[in-house]
Amino acid sequence: MEIKDAAQLLSALGHDARLSIFRLLVEAGPAGLNAGAISDALAMPPASASFHLAHLSRVGLIQGQRAHRFIHYSANFSSMDALIVFLTRNCCQGEACLPLTAACDTRDTRRAQPAGD
Repeated sequence: MEIKDAAQLLSALGHDARLSIFRLLVEAGPAGLNAGAISDALAMPPASASFHLAHLSRVGLIQGQRAHRFIHYSANFSSMDALIVFLTRNCCQGEACLPLTAACDTRDTRRAQPAGD
């Protein structure tokens, strides 16, 4: 990823509404959510949600899929992954220095935990 591309993605996430939308879609996983559900979940007027969804789509952080008269949005996990790789590449000259990232509750760590934990 080029620095210009990373700056564009970070700029899009630099607005609280767009960051909230993106985090909601990351939490929703690949199934995503329709625009109305996003608007309702974030108590955001539909016109505002639409504006921010269009911006996130334009920079490639999310994608929309039309299903009849609705648009279903999901996070573009490959773009998110590329941005994280860009931000952490060569971090601390290869030393383990990100304990919060290592302890992040990812899908793999959730599956590794015994039931009931």
